[in-house]
Amino acid sequence: MASEGDDPGFIDLDFVEIDKESMLSNARSFYEQMDSRRTTRNFSDREVPRELIELAIKTASTAPSGAHLQPWTFVAISNKKLKARIREEAEVEETRFYEDRIPDEWEEVLAPLGTDHVKEHITDAPWVIVLFRHSKRERGGDLAPTYYSQESCGIAAGLFISAVHNMGLATLPHTPSPMGFLRDILQRPKHEHAMLLLPVGYPAEGARVPDLRRKGLEEVSDFRD
Repeated sequence: MASEGDDPGFIDLDFVEIDKESMLSNARSFYEQMDSRRTTRNFSDREVPRELIELAIKTASTAPSGAHLQPWTFVAISNKKLKARIREEAEVEETRFYEDRIPDEWEEVLAPLGTDHVKEHITDAPWVIVLFRHSKRERGGDLAPTYYSQESCGIAAGLFISAVHNMGLATLPHTPSPMGFLRDILQRPKHEHAMLLLPVGYPAEGARVPDLRRKGLEEVSDFRD
């Protein structure tokens, strides 16, 4: 409870310190769980309760954001006709991308992953979540800027992916290029910009993933003790 004289609008931090042994145990357990996470393009159509999707979005919305503006909207789609329409439009754009627009350097690194213009995951997965980034915000009946919306939405997306894996499901960060058609289909305001399309569900039986290795700690860090 805030005491007299404290700054208005602030409350005490609810922080419970745990012993170092438990901290290390928790850290190792969470790392091992997330290290088992893989991105798959092979989804089952098994039903996933809406409550799980709601909890993943609520978890994502705990992300820190510039000026606490939370500049995101997660559009959750289970309607089969709507998913089919999104897939159709996505495959149109992806066909153009793979045939006409893909840079040689990008094609080179995508080749081992076996990706192409066919996006079965959009219609196979029971849920498709589209993350929209807000470049503007409502302010007194007008629009004002948001701040660090790209960074804020990136953090929220990471928490969403972690939440999905934590609950025992799979997802795939998909970025059809360009993504403007998603705003049109889903009738979002002009100041919202589709950032990621994330199918969510159970992996299909026999799902396979590329045989990849993650970079080691020494490749992704630089400690200055």
